[in-house]
Amino acid sequence: MATITRIVEPRFFHEAVTNSKWKDAMDIEIEALELNNTWTIVDLPLGQKATKCKWVYKVKYNADDSIERNKDRLVIRGDKQVEGFDCHETFAPVVKMISVRCFLSVAAAKGWELHQMDVNNVFLHGDLEEEVYMTLPLGFKTKSPNKVCRLQKSLYSLKQAPQQSFAKLSSTLLEYGFVRSYADYSLFTLQER
Repeated sequence: MATITRIVEPRFFHEAVTNSKWKDAMDIEIEALELNNTWTIVDLPLGQKATKCKWVYKVKYNADDSIERNKDRLVIRGDKQVEGFDCHETFAPVVKMISVRCFLSVAAAKGWELHQMDVNNVFLHGDLEEEVYMTLPLGFKTKSPNKVCRLQKSLYSLKQAPQQSFAKLSSTLLEYGFVRSYADYSLFTLQER
């Protein structure tokens, strides 16, 4: 516990940018977002408003309380989005607990081996349909003061991020031949031939 309480996570950009470990973590996050084509840098169109973004800092620990890494996450201020303007539908289905219980009971009865996977940065893979503009992240420099990021993909805290990431996952599963259940929209099955 002493290790955990000694590490102070920065609350603001100006605190983090003075530490080389946090600065490196921010560079890695920006690089990952750019590799994912999360945005394009454009001039803010007339009549549009850019939503602010901020950095969130978190120290990730291993099971033995040693530090795994410093994790920076760029999040958009989704609480400032206006429904009907820069977001429309935001509902994303969640698997029903009865589906999970049924699946586990069938797997146990048949002696199936189960595996779990975690998709890193799952919310960053959903393609956006709406025009969403975001201010440049702190630390970004451009020659023009009117430049903003036009989001092509979801970003953390964006109201439509859960729905867009689920749409990407479900369309990919359907392309691979999975069938969606009518009883539970989040349940997909694949029958081998």
